[in-house]
Amino acid sequence: MYLIPETDRNARQQNETTMAAANAIKSKRIIELTSGEAGIMNHKDKVYLLDWMQLYKEEQKKRGKKNIGQIKSVTGILKEYAGERFTLNQIDLTFCHGYIDYMLTNYRPKGKPISASTRNTYYQIFNGALNAAVRAKRILKNPFNEMEKSEKPKMPESVRSYMTIEEVRSLIATPMQNEGVKSAYLFSCFCGLRISDIIGLQWKDVFIDNGQYRLAVAMQKTKEPIYLPLSNEALKWMPERGDKTADDHVFDLPSGINQLIKPWAKAAGISKRFTFHTARHTFATMMLTLGADLYTVSKLLGHTSVKMTQVYAKIVNKKKDDAVNLTNGLFD
Repeated sequence: MYLIPETDRNARQQNETTMAAANAIKSKRIIELTSGEAGIMNHKDKVYLLDWMQLYKEEQKKRGKKNIGQIKSVTGILKEYAGERFTLNQIDLTFCHGYIDYMLTNYRPKGKPISASTRNTYYQIFNGALNAAVRAKRILKNPFNEMEKSEKPKMPESVRSYMTIEEVRSLIATPMQNEGVKSAYLFSCFCGLRISDIIGLQWKDVFIDNGQYRLAVAMQKTKEPIYLPLSNEALKWMPERGDKTADDHVFDLPSGINQLIKPWAKAAGISKRFTFHTARHTFATMMLTLGADLYTVSKLLGHTSVKMTQVYAKIVNKKKDDAVNLTNGLFD
């Protein structure tokens, strides 16, 4: 597009036509740019929110993600909250606040509110879908990033079920139909290994260093290597090696362990929530109760951050508070 020398009337008219076309293109481009700066895409790029959630679900499914059902639930909430014709480029901070409030006050699947944990999960999924929209250049920004941390749904601290030292003693004194399972459980109480790591434990993972028995394993959950010293109490519950080879498993365990241990706990007088993972929680709280520092316990558990271990410290502090408060009213 260019201008020509204005040698006659026809040339001037052609230049005027060219300038009008150029100004029209310029005006259109300015509208596109200013709309983009406001986070609003051109109308040709308009995508309905529910359509985007469907695309996001399909993409997550291709990537092998396991939260497809939860994405469908979030899509249903958004349909209730915003309707079917709400577009991605209409989403702003007010909309995001409203989505969180809607889950809290209006959304009632099966006639009752969803839990704080579910609310956090649904927030995370919608947040992830908006981040994907930013990466796909469907929107310029994710409004959740402008939201104060205190305004976002939080994952409630999970309640850690653990056993007291007296309850562990009761388990030791109570017979169990499968003594191998009993040994594995009590071994976990005194070393903190997860059930997956105990199942995978081989004799080649056990060694002696300067008179101290240790384990060297890559944890199944985190793939992180851990070098774990074994106390005499833990060693009491480790089977004899006998003629087993280095590649043989230390514990020979059946499937369905969590169901097998429940009658044992009941016979021992333990009525609290009782799973194999309770043994790991028991180890952590026992170590802190007996005076081990938080950093050391974190390393023994194979945690990648001390923050992961702090929940056990809170449990122990609560136990201290309860113990001190036992004297309340004694001398009134």
